[in-house]
Amino acid sequence: MTIKQAQQTVDEWIKTIGVRYFNELTNTAVLMEEVGEMSRLMARIYGEQSFKTETQAATAKDDLAGEMADVLFVLICLANQTGVDLTEALQKSLDKKTKRDKIRHQTNDKLK
Repeated sequence: MTIKQAQQTVDEWIKTIGVRYFNELTNTAVLMEEVGEMSRLMARIYGEQSFKTETQAATAKDDLAGEMADVLFVLICLANQTGVDLTEALQKSLDKKTKRDKIRHQTNDKLK
């Protein structure tokens, strides 16, 4: 699925199953909530925090994938609502970073 297809699929889902988009402010709050849930898992899987139970640890990677998908879904909702073409926006971001950081990271001793 391309990013453009994902935007179309989410828009169709919202219109047929989700009834309508939440307003932009609500979706921004939902995005922050989803990022927090993903962050909690990252801290436990890759950071120094631990899980409360072995069952939580056993399903953590699957749970992380689900949380990342939730973040992406809400971000796509916001893009659709605000008229942002994420394919175009991502390409512009990559172009900017490539121009700005072309040599910067290669010469960064901290990355060697």
